Amino acid sequence: MRPEPIPITLDDYIPAGEGANGESYNHKDDPSVMLKLYFPGKVDQPLSEMLLARKAYELGIPTPEPGDYVVTPDGRYGIRFRRIQDKVSYARAVGNDPSQTERYAAEFAQMCRELHSVKLDRGEFADVKENYYRLLEVNPFFTAREKDLLARFIADVPDMDNAIHGDLQFGNAIFAGGKRYFIDMGDFCCGCPLFDLGMVYLTGNLNLEEFTESAFHMDNATARRFWEAFAPAYYGTDRSLASIEEEVRPFAGLKTIIIERDTRRPMPEFRAALDTILK
Repeated sequence: MRPEPIPITLDDYIPAGEGANGESYNHKDDPSVMLKLYFPGKVDQPLSEMLLARKAYELGIPTPEPGDYVVTPDGRYGIRFRRIQDKVSYARAVGNDPSQTERYAAEFAQMCRELHSVKLDRGEFADVKENYYRLLEVNPFFTAREKDLLARFIADVPDMDNAIHGDLQFGNAIFAGGKRYFIDMGDFCCGCPLFDLGMVYLTGNLNLEEFTESAFHMDNATARRFWEAFAPAYYGTDRSLASIEEEVRPFAGLKTIIIERDTRRPMPEFRAALDTILK
């Protein structure tokens, strides 16, 4: 049964930031409460994120405790979470102190390894491949031939039951007081970790400089440096960076499908990563 959202106003909240899908607020009087409010027109995504975040939290995956599903008088939907006070994202931390890039990359890699070691019940969670098939079908920016080639590539990926964040980039992991958390769990699902690692590669290598600076508080050279430290920390030092990138790069290109869902425009800067699929 679909839960009913709790009506709220923003009178009790202070703006705290903005992301790709909405804005965050802190409660004026209760420091333990934060609000993630989606932009107008996004109705299903906040409910889906709340339900998935709750499932992940109950499994013991480190993520802020989700609270209520809410709606404002102007029809914007959102989620209240238990606020992690004094938190810093790994993206912000690297931007603030690039000299610590390698240390933060190693910490983030360890978080990702632990997440991907969790096994999920495939009857309880969506399969990452099915998510991609669904989004690919409605994507208006690929031709029928391109969609067919992409669907074949996805089909050849092994079926797995590992936990997948779905939007795994260093802005979606935070730390505070010695504890680390994943946030933005709206695409949480199960499947092959390569789908997640593609996003880490994309964040470190494919974004335009202006976007990297505005979204992740660093330049592309620092983002690349983060990736170069992350890869061996995640995979181990017995594999070359070139072999890791050859494996991961097509999955970075696949993220175009999700990013175009959110931006509602073609993203040509990522298409080069699909060259081995769309040739």
